[in-house]
Amino acid sequence: MLTSKQRAYLRGIAQSYDTIFQIGKGGISDNLIMQVNDALRKRELIKLRVLENSGLTSREAADAIAEQTASDVVQVIGTRFVLFKRNPQDPVIDLKAAR
Repeated sequence: MLTSKQRAYLRGIAQSYDTIFQIGKGGISDNLIMQVNDALRKRELIKLRVLENSGLTSREAADAIAEQTASDVVQVIGTRFVLFKRNPQDPVIDLKAAR
């Protein structure tokens, strides 16, 4: 669980990130979950987008993917959302800077 300061810190970092996954009419598949898990393991913080032809809202998609990947939803704005998952072996982002 992230504190509000950690969440704000991660939102600032994610501002400059590019969207690396899009959720379309296919919805949330097992293949997408595997790819998101791999990206979270490598990067810890990723940005995703829900296309208009998807049957999901951004909040629904963010919550569903976060639950399946055991990650935290950092932010949901419009069609985009940001997920974070700490890599215990090789951390990339230092959350201590958020204090």
